[in-house]
Amino acid sequence: MQNSLFIELQRRNVLRAAAFYAAAAWLLVQVATQVLPFFNISNSVVRLVVVAAIVGFPLALVFAWFYELTPQGIKRESQIDRSDPQVRAAGKRYDRWIIVALGLAVVLLLADRFMPRNEVAADVPVNGQSIAVLPFENLSADQSNAYFADGIQDEILTRLAKIGALKVISRTSTQQYASKPGNLPQIARQLGVATVLEGSVQKVGNAVRVTVQLIKAETDEHLWAETYDRQLDDIFGVETEVAQAIASELQVKLSGGEQTAVAARLTANAAAYDAYLRARAIEAHEPNPSTDVLRSVLALYGEAARLDPGFALAWARLAIVKSFLYANFIDRSPTQLDEVKQAADTALRLQPELGEAYLALGYYRYRGLRDYAGGLQAFEQARQRLPNNPDVLSSIGYIERRQGKWRESIAHQEQATALDPHAVQMLSELANTYAALREFAQTRSTLDRALAQVPDSAKLIAGKASTYQVEGNLDASGKLLEGLPIDVRDPESFSVQIDQMLLQRRFDEALAVLGDAVTKPQPAGDPWQTYCQIFIAWAQMWSGDKAAAHASFERALAVINSLYRSEADDAKLSQGYAVTYAGLGDEEQALKWAKRGVELNAGDAFTLPRAEATLAQVLAVFGHTDTAVAMVPHLLEVPNGETRATMRLHPVWDSLRNDPAFLKLVAADAGGGQVASSPH
Repeated sequence: MQNSLFIELQRRNVLRAAAFYAAAAWLLVQVATQVLPFFNISNSVVRLVVVAAIVGFPLALVFAWFYELTPQGIKRESQIDRSDPQVRAAGKRYDRWIIVALGLAVVLLLADRFMPRNEVAADVPVNGQSIAVLPFENLSADQSNAYFADGIQDEILTRLAKIGALKVISRTSTQQYASKPGNLPQIARQLGVATVLEGSVQKVGNAVRVTVQLIKAETDEHLWAETYDRQLDDIFGVETEVAQAIASELQVKLSGGEQTAVAARLTANAAAYDAYLRARAIEAHEPNPSTDVLRSVLALYGEAARLDPGFALAWARLAIVKSFLYANFIDRSPTQLDEVKQAADTALRLQPELGEAYLALGYYRYRGLRDYAGGLQAFEQARQRLPNNPDVLSSIGYIERRQGKWRESIAHQEQATALDPHAVQMLSELANTYAALREFAQTRSTLDRALAQVPDSAKLIAGKASTYQVEGNLDASGKLLEGLPIDVRDPESFSVQIDQMLLQRRFDEALAVLGDAVTKPQPAGDPWQTYCQIFIAWAQMWSGDKAAAHASFERALAVINSLYRSEADDAKLSQGYAVTYAGLGDEEQALKWAKRGVELNAGDAFTLPRAEATLAQVLAVFGHTDTAVAMVPHLLEVPNGETRATMRLHPVWDSLRNDPAFLKLVAADAGGGQVASSPH
């Protein structure tokens, strides 16, 4: 009986239909689970596909028992002549379809098993008391009110981030997601959180409705939800109520200080609050703001502080933005640093326990005074009050690497990226720290984490190429740089591209690119102008055109002089002065500025090796070969120093190229080097 049933199933092509359906359904389910979440399509749709595939299996078998697809269409089993050659050919076509489906299944399995995966795609370990606040949906008819929804979301997140027992993901990493994505479990696993807060804001005139819901991401279970109807003048307490409700729901006990911080009222002035929210919204949507954008943000914070002089947080944010403008040479006006201090001091005076005020004070000391110990002290105070703020943790890490505390620096930077896993700039800086330690495999791995967010980033691709340059693998670096657009407005990628040309001694090509770059408009006071002018001059010198080089060095000196305001600029410009005077043959001035650079960077483990390398190069240019060569072993060992490969290949070391002691020191490449330095 069993044999006869099996034979009949085989005769009617039921077994073939079962095999084909199983393979095709499995492929469909795999595609649905991998592709649909990518487009933020709800998990309910994915589940529907899986259920439909399962339910359809017995139906397909029943259909195959009673019917068959023939060249003449669908026919009942009783109408089919099994001796017909066309029927037998149809069976063979069934076999081929099964082979194709099974083949595709095998390919998909192998791809899933062996294709390299990006580290960022890996799930992050989940802490039960953890949360990500997704962008709030703007339900206002006036879409210009979107900033208001952004601001409410940001303030709720900021208050939650003050709770030490919670892990709160930074807004930078949540901003890329939809307000109500369909793949919450996947997003939560990527961010390493157990819960997600969704919300919406509707603003009509002075009336505001805020709706929030706390969701357990793994099960899509709604833990808590609330709707708040307020007038605009009474909106300030909503953020506090939401943060307190979430803490209660997640069974987090707040300390007295945390209760005060979460409940703190920012301002009672609706117009000041509105200006503040507009500034925060711009910052959230502009991770790499232009100078014009920064100035507009600055103006809004200034307006908030003017409308309410007691608005401590507005003063703190004002100080932070001003310190950034100062550190990046965007605004070095005589009063700028005093204005940073005044704004930070005002914030602290108004609200002595405000974490952002200590963050502002830390930036004043770090960016403005280069007072690393004082900056670290202020950042530690900020960390006590802002335990989930990745900017605080990363700033501590940046100071620690300047203090030579390399492992502590990496630990704090890794903590910052855990709170802000999609923050490209933080990952880039972490890569710089690994590179300073000559851990280039880890550098590339960290850059790959960043590239998972912005795959076409010229800066990150060039940063990866630079790790191969310092290893002497110019073929690998060249492949990465091949086809990368050359853009002087992106200094980090541009400098790596120029280095590739110089390392390969393609001086004519480098001169053409640099010459074109200096014709492009550049911001006034931008020290990046000096790089192009100086390397035009040196490329001409290395290619043998000394007359043209001398004229270019004169132009480079004029550019540096135009940037110089006071001794506060010495640290930034000393190396430019040193190599420019060396090119002009002025030994006294070249050595004076090279030594000045070493002196000013003596307390900075991150930048000192660059200054020391410049001094060695200047000494070599003027024939002090023994002294220069004596510095080489140190430069090859100190973090963020040189590598044997770059010292062998780069023309900046040509003055030592014929010295036997130098050649012996750099002959065997033991690895090491650095990626491009950063203002941090």
